[in-house]
Amino acid sequence: MDFSQKVNHAIDDMAKPRNSLGLLEKYIKKAFEVWGSFCSELRPFHLIFAADNGVTKEAVVKQSPEITYLQTKNMIDGHATISCFCEINQIPYKVIDVGVNHLDTVGVDYKAAMGTKNFLHAEAMDQQEFLKAFQAGKDMVALAKTEGYNLISFGEMGIGNTTTSSAVLHALTDIHPEFIVGYGANQQNPEVIKRKREVVRAGVALHRPKMQQVEDILRCVGGFDIVAIYAGMLECRNQKLPFVIDGFITAVAYACAVRMDAAVEEYAIPSHISREPGMDYALSLGNIESKDVPIRADMALGEGTGAIFMVVMLRTMLYAVQHVSKMSEFDQRIAAGKLEGL
Repeated sequence: MDFSQKVNHAIDDMAKPRNSLGLLEKYIKKAFEVWGSFCSELRPFHLIFAADNGVTKEAVVKQSPEITYLQTKNMIDGHATISCFCEINQIPYKVIDVGVNHLDTVGVDYKAAMGTKNFLHAEAMDQQEFLKAFQAGKDMVALAKTEGYNLISFGEMGIGNTTTSSAVLHALTDIHPEFIVGYGANQQNPEVIKRKREVVRAGVALHRPKMQQVEDILRCVGGFDIVAIYAGMLECRNQKLPFVIDGFITAVAYACAVRMDAAVEEYAIPSHISREPGMDYALSLGNIESKDVPIRADMALGEGTGAIFMVVMLRTMLYAVQHVSKMSEFDQRIAAGKLEGL
């Protein structure tokens, strides 16, 4: 019996109807297979990459870009939603500044620039800036592995990053912006979504001749946060670490990572379906169907909030695998006539 068969047997032998825990069974099996052993403890680490986006100059958001710095600092201080989600569930996290537009660094310093350039007029980042953001994702995952963590979850912070994510997805797939561009944090604002679609279409068209590879797309129309998450997912594959996808931005990073290395999908665990219409398309590029995503909560916050709920579910399932009685034990007791009343 190979290890994959041992994993299936361990789950199927739990004292419950087979497959009755559905996707929880599917993803704890996936984690075991990535680890290559029956780890007794889930040791998660949450990584939040923060950056500003020059495309906000194009009226694609209503919020002030200064919110990126303020909210990122809020995360560090423990008062953001993601901070609360992590702290109540005792999940350690780090905030990594890969491009916040502020002289001060917020969190771990990997600042590639003071935000990306406006991709409607120039490439979002140059090669050196791309590499700095890429290194951030790679280094933070490698460090987590060195420190003994065995599950990574990803989050992000950056005003305008649903626009950059939509542009990357449009460039990857040629799906019309009308099908993938959502409201982001500007729910039900028709002027903003119309402008976002125009900017995404025009920006991708401007850079199309230069975007031959995935990393060209990320560099021309992406954001530093997406680049770092993309690199982190590739590094999870190298480090043999399962990782949890959050919402739309991280799903686009995942689509890019799978396009670069198809084996990345073996390490990916989805968490929730975001309100962004491009979410399903992005996940499908990595062979994750909507029906295989466990959480339906109408969330659109980002930061990794949905991913944290999935981590909690995985931790709960791991505990159950270890402590639920075994059907084989029941069978032995029945065969021995030791059940009361027999």
